[in-house]
Amino acid sequence: MSILDDLAATIAARKTADPDQSWTAKLLSKGPAKCAEKFGEEAVEAIIAAARGDRENLTNEAADVLYHLLVMLEASGVEFESVLKELGKREGVSGIAEKASR
Repeated sequence: MSILDDLAATIAARKTADPDQSWTAKLLSKGPAKCAEKFGEEAVEAIIAAARGDRENLTNEAADVLYHLLVMLEASGVEFESVLKELGKREGVSGIAEKASR
């Protein structure tokens, strides 16, 4: 298991936690649209850090992006394992060829 697998499992477990005690539970209780909005905010912050060449901030924001992506997936009923399987199908396939197949 990877740290992302562990994080996805923790997020899934927090779905039933008290939203007053868990940031993850609070986000999940607001539904998929709010989780998607928060993911978008974090992605923009990562983009800004990258554009500014701020590697330290980009590192922090990238961690936030990964966390919020997993929260958004959980809120939307998409299993992290499904995303990993999709990536596995694309392994060794040219990005141009993969995009053309959709």
